[in-house]
Amino acid sequence: MYKKILFTIVVTVIYLNTAAQHYQPTAENMVSRKSFQDNKYGMFIHWGASSVLGAGEWVMNNRGITVEKYSNLLRFFNPQQFNAAEWVATAKNAGMKYIVFITRHHDGFSNWDTRYSDWKITNTPYGKDVLKMLSDECKKQGMKLGLYYSLVDWYRDDYPYETGRTGKASGRTAKSNYDSYLQFMKNQLTELLTNYGEIMSVWFDGHWDQTNPEGSADMSSRINWKYEEIYTLIHKLQPQCIIGNNHHLTPFAGEDFQMFEKDLPGQNKTGLSFQQASESLPLETCETINGSWGYNITDNKYKSVEDLVHYIVNAAGRNTNFLLNVGPMPDGRIQQEFVDTLKAIGDWMNKYGETIYGTRGNIIEPQDWGMVTSKNKTLYVHLLNASGNQVVFLPGLALKITDAIQFSTKKKINFKQQAEGVFIYTEGLQPDKYDTVIELTTK
Repeated sequence: MYKKILFTIVVTVIYLNTAAQHYQPTAENMVSRKSFQDNKYGMFIHWGASSVLGAGEWVMNNRGITVEKYSNLLRFFNPQQFNAAEWVATAKNAGMKYIVFITRHHDGFSNWDTRYSDWKITNTPYGKDVLKMLSDECKKQGMKLGLYYSLVDWYRDDYPYETGRTGKASGRTAKSNYDSYLQFMKNQLTELLTNYGEIMSVWFDGHWDQTNPEGSADMSSRINWKYEEIYTLIHKLQPQCIIGNNHHLTPFAGEDFQMFEKDLPGQNKTGLSFQQASESLPLETCETINGSWGYNITDNKYKSVEDLVHYIVNAAGRNTNFLLNVGPMPDGRIQQEFVDTLKAIGDWMNKYGETIYGTRGNIIEPQDWGMVTSKNKTLYVHLLNASGNQVVFLPGLALKITDAIQFSTKKKINFKQQAEGVFIYTEGLQPDKYDTVIELTTK
């Protein structure tokens, strides 16, 4: 009997490893990938018990707060002003097509009525399942919903905190047990993918806790996360659900899109993005409106509307989605500064969204003057920094151009096409606010 059980275990492990190494996405998953790329622009929402302290979502780690002390937030988190309809409407007014919501961040707090932890929003004075309300509202308003889920846990004893880089001051002394923690994550992911309708994506974070700092020669993980088991479970529960992992590395088997944190593909301003952009998977860049992910009462470093419009365009021109974050206040409201900025971006998207939604990028390399996006037989030349230029050059563009007009005015633009590329003559062009778009029709 023992040999039979051992044989079964070995065969199962080999099967799971083989399945992960030879992952073949389903037809539904491939449709989701295309839809994800078409949608281009989404809202990230960092929010939870940590919001009460008004110092960002890393406050437990940054201030060295123990689990015993931090658990007091369960008594204080009471977001009476939470309104799922307002959240979704704010995203829609911004021109966003999907929302990615923090279900569980590194402090382990669960923003839904999970059966597998008492450290959850339904045990606060508020007592309601915000994820259920948000998922229902997303369905009602036609908004796709993705779920962020942290692999790290600064709260639980069974997470392998001994080998982790963060959460060192949490006061935990019991020996960790990854098998127990893995089962906990599987149980929670099963809840999330069973009880909350169709989920667009699962956005994992925290792999880096078990590696050397980004850019090190050795970036191997100190634990075996057993992603093949986690990813197989997700794809089994919802085959169309796409998986991404913010590990800052080349995508692993079983992942359906690649993300970049506060960098566009090819950039590394943060010191986090040493990885090469995938040529086969959809890409996404996430960024903050101010300097913080979670609510930070002292952070006034707001990015301008122009900066964020340029970010959207620069992402699209690199064939990349843009996931823009808000950190709602502890009472559940999105702060007015964010709402105002998002509304202004939405006004721009209402006018120029055709040049972003459904487009593809990487038509030419990024230029000093801006980017190019494409859709069907149309190219959109986004002049972001072309002030004073009388000629804009598109190097190496071989597609036959038949017509050129200014997108906003429909006024014809002179151009010349030669073997080395296309010259667009901008003399007399009336610049538009934020981004002057020239529409090129190809043969």
